[in-house]
Amino acid sequence: MPNTVIDFFSGSGGMSYGFHCHDSFEVVAAFDAQVGKPSSGKGSLQCNQTYLANIGIAPTEVDLSQIEINELKQHVAKALNGRELDVMISCAPCTGFSRAKSNNHTLDDPRNSLVRRSADFAVALQPKILIMENARELLQGNFTEHFLYLKKTMEAAGYSLKYGIHFLSLFGLPQKRERALIVATKDGIEPRDLEQLWEGHCVSNEAITVRRAISHLPALEAGQSCNYDECHISPKLKYASFERMKRIPPDGGSWIDLLKIKNGKDYLIPSMLRSVESGRLGSHPDVYGRMWWDKPSITIKRECSHNGNGRYSHPEQHRLCTVRELGLLQGFPESYKFRGTLSNMYRHIGDAVPPLISFQIAHLCNWSLTGIKPQLRNCILPGCSLIPKDITPRNSGENQLRMAL
Repeated sequence: MPNTVIDFFSGSGGMSYGFHCHDSFEVVAAFDAQVGKPSSGKGSLQCNQTYLANIGIAPTEVDLSQIEINELKQHVAKALNGRELDVMISCAPCTGFSRAKSNNHTLDDPRNSLVRRSADFAVALQPKILIMENARELLQGNFTEHFLYLKKTMEAAGYSLKYGIHFLSLFGLPQKRERALIVATKDGIEPRDLEQLWEGHCVSNEAITVRRAISHLPALEAGQSCNYDECHISPKLKYASFERMKRIPPDGGSWIDLLKIKNGKDYLIPSMLRSVESGRLGSHPDVYGRMWWDKPSITIKRECSHNGNGRYSHPEQHRLCTVRELGLLQGFPESYKFRGTLSNMYRHIGDAVPPLISFQIAHLCNWSLTGIKPQLRNCILPGCSLIPKDITPRNSGENQLRMAL
């Protein structure tokens, strides 16, 4: 019988999907309040629709910051139906830790306490393995006391922890994404990490490029959708945004390049002009910028549904990358179904653990449970940009390592 998996803060199913696709695991329950941001209500994010469409079970809509542990135990016991809990996923929201949000440098976001709650859930439910993925700042930011509480609590309950910060492009994701991964195990089970899975191997340069991930998709104009893939769709652009986009050079161009053309300043918005006048550009050139064909994409964040939020524009077509394109860059298979409003579908992608990575994490968990190390070529999720022939011996991958970092 497959090992049981329960997913807290399940979102659109990015972490669950890796286990769902592994023959040794069965996802039996998921829980998510579907809150897009603190000011929005339960259900507003619509992520449970996406989860159901791909995993095949409907998550329980519940506020995990408020639910009593005894009530949660009842939900879990019903889902397990007499079986043991083998793997507990708890990827608490990372927004309060991320360095991309300026307030996080000084203010401890209330959502950060959900890391502590995750530890309390684990002690109450006693899974054999706990998996948590989050922003790197969970382990090395200003509010690491939440992780230290989890570590102390889990170790006191008899768990062994393995944790670290990983550049996910080293494991085949076509994106510069740096994340913390925590694995906790009990009963003498050895925790494993991604470096152990990839020991002696790396991926080719080609495997982690935007070109590999999305160049095969049909061309679209802004506001169009593909007639055979409802997720290959991009929002319309306002006239001014479209005129600006047409003048930004392909393959990594930025609004800064508009300063090099005649009347280019006419296409700059006030914040761009202020940056130019002050001489302090920082990361601002990324907004409204195009991706590079032959590099990994920038980090895909939850607010990736607008060109002005980052370098999310297509390398050469005059539009924002589509839901399908950003999904592929985030390690979702091309068959993945996104549901809800267009802006929410983009949020489902940016919030998610890349399934390309979670499938590898599922193999790590099976390795811990069985003691049998998997063949790396079997850890490649079908339908994604990474394919088995991309795996190369470590000594031939030095260029890729520099590129990924």
